[in-house]
Amino acid sequence: MTQKENPWKTLRKELVYKNAWIKLEHHEVLNPSNQPGVYGTVSFQNLAVGIIPIDADNSTFLVGQFRFPLNDYSWEIPEGGSKLKSDPLVAAKRELKEETGIVATIWNQLQTIHTSNSVTDEFGIIYTAEGLSYFEPEPDADEELEVKRISLKEVLQMIKAEEITDSLSISGILRLHCDRPELFT
Repeated sequence: MTQKENPWKTLRKELVYKNAWIKLEHHEVLNPSNQPGVYGTVSFQNLAVGIIPIDADNSTFLVGQFRFPLNDYSWEIPEGGSKLKSDPLVAAKRELKEETGIVATIWNQLQTIHTSNSVTDEFGIIYTAEGLSYFEPEPDADEELEVKRISLKEVLQMIKAEEITDSLSISGILRLHCDRPELFT
C-alpha cells in the first residue's frame, strides 16, 4: 500500500491519565481541512494477542467471561496482552495455557488487527494453535472464566447471530474461514 503524508497537525498534546494498561491523551489539532479541533486518543501499554486453538476434530475453545467495560458477558477466543517490546508468541502461549489449560506444539500467525483505530492505537496479533495437549487452566486472580469446546462451524454461527462481538475473535475466525474453509464443514 502507498504511504501518505499525515494531514493532521498536532498543536498541543496533554497527558490526561495513565496506568499500567492505558494512556489517555488530549490533542489540540489542525484537521485535514486545516481547521482547529480536538482529538482524544487511548494508547495501550500492551499488544493484544488472540489464539484460535484447533483440535483434531476441527473444534476450538472459547472463553466466556464478564467484561467490566461492557457490563456484559462475552464469549471470545483466548486472548490477553503482551508487553510491547516482548515476543507476542510467548505471551500467546502463556495466555492459552492460563485461560484454557491448553499447550500447543504448532503455532502460526494468522492475522494482525487494529482493534478500533478511530480512537486507539491498539494493535493485535492472532495465532492459530494446533497439536494440542490438555492441562488444568491457571487463570489470573482477577479472572472468572468459563471454557467451552465448540466446532468452528458453530463459532461462525455465533458470530452471525452476534453472540460473539469481540473484534479479535471475529477477525481471527473470519480470516481462518477465508484461509482454511475446510475446517468449517
